[in-house]
Amino acid sequence: MKLMLSRIVIASSLLLGSSVVSLAHAADVAVAKPDAAKGEQLYTNGDMARGVLACASCHGAAGNSTIPANPNLSSQPHEYLVKQLVDFAPKDEKSKPARGGPDGAPSVMTPFASALTAEDRQNIAYYLAQQPLDPETAASATNEATMERGQHIWRGGLPDRKVPACAGCHSPNGAGIPGAYPRLAGQHPSYLADQLKHFRSNDRANSTVMHEIADRMSDADIAAVADYAAGLR
Repeated sequence: MKLMLSRIVIASSLLLGSSVVSLAHAADVAVAKPDAAKGEQLYTNGDMARGVLACASCHGAAGNSTIPANPNLSSQPHEYLVKQLVDFAPKDEKSKPARGGPDGAPSVMTPFASALTAEDRQNIAYYLAQQPLDPETAASATNEATMERGQHIWRGGLPDRKVPACAGCHSPNGAGIPGAYPRLAGQHPSYLADQLKHFRSNDRANSTVMHEIADRMSDADIAAVADYAAGLR
């Protein structure tokens, strides 16, 4: 029983993956206290002198994206956002980013994340973590035919394939766990589905656990749980 519980705890990081900051990113976390005002300025206006584009042009006002290909960032845990920005950028000229794009191509985020300093990442993430999810623009579940299947995976996982319940890490209402796992409620379902497929193919290689879990899921499983998660509040 203890071994089984241990395996469940280790495995239970579904969908967007664990955002617990590793020791490799400790230096990025150990900056001065984040400044939300500076983060808002950079998010809203960018800094063209450094090649930093305004994040709002793709991710919407205060992190509420209206473009399905671009995720909502509002109300995401600060630590999770910092880690993703770190993972989008290569560590050096010889290495590939841990978080790449489809089919091994560089992510569209790579040049933008690479232009940010550790302080920039902290400030932007801190600002976004404080922004509420806009109920008017947040995504919802739309496929009634897969609702039951999605709910089953979210609440109970797929035990026969060792896929844990998403709710175990992302909370029953999809709000996530601050400092640990991202919010999935209100996220665009097509974005969630794409990320699970990127985890499965290992194009998004910044979570071994997520790769292993997504690799056990079919396209139908992914579509069902992504749509269900979008409708949570």
